[in-house]
Amino acid sequence: MFKGFYNLTSGMLTQQRNLNVVANNLVNVSTAGYKSDRYSSSTFDEVMLVRLGTKNKQDVEEIGGWSYIRASDQMYTIYDQGVPEPTGIALDFCIEGDGFFAVQQEDGQTVYTRSGSFSLDEEGYLCMPGRGRVLDPSGRIIYLGTDKIRGDDRGNIYSDSGLALGAGSNLGSYGLNYLGRVGVYTFEDNAALEHDQRGFFTGGGQATASDDARVHWGYLERANVDVVREMTDMLTSQRALQSCAQVSKMYDDVMSRAANDIGRMG
Repeated sequence: MFKGFYNLTSGMLTQQRNLNVVANNLVNVSTAGYKSDRYSSSTFDEVMLVRLGTKNKQDVEEIGGWSYIRASDQMYTIYDQGVPEPTGIALDFCIEGDGFFAVQQEDGQTVYTRSGSFSLDEEGYLCMPGRGRVLDPSGRIIYLGTDKIRGDDRGNIYSDSGLALGAGSNLGSYGLNYLGRVGVYTFEDNAALEHDQRGFFTGGGQATASDDARVHWGYLERANVDVVREMTDMLTSQRALQSCAQVSKMYDDVMSRAANDIGRMG
């Protein structure tokens, strides 16, 4: 009976943590470049249950196996590509394929993000509002001085002279003033990265600037959150949590009767 209490408690903790992950995914459904998380529960190694005699301890009878649920904090991130969405905003950029934008914080630490919703700070540097300044492939901050810019599919940024250019045009051939290039950085293993609730990544070892990354100018990558799946997972976890709580109350009632009623009869 007490083993049942253990499994029910572990089940409630597991479902509650899964609900927290689902809730964070849904909150960030409109966050550009956000990568959804999945919660992974597991069990301890299976143990063998046996029955021993009251006097003869050598007479062992196997009952069967038993697995204990472990309420862990194991999560993994889904790095699938989000849908590029045109915004028409000059300071918006979107990465196609693998890679991250690099942002240098005020404390000097570099964080990485898939969100390309940039702005200009008071000094004219390309920045991520509330986080820091954007870095180029050489690890230097990017000075623009104006938001009247154009970009190409390699992340190069030019001043806008008002020319009407078609898709795929070579901006440099029109004599536009080159301002800088947005850096795209990759890691050997994205699974080693850690991120906060807003989708900023740290860790993962040494980041390498990519030379062949494709960048869409005037686009943002939508979050790769599947709303239908998240809602389904949320309903499933809620019902499982409620079931565990109800059965736990039944266990408590049975134990109370055993301790009070049956004990009184003895």
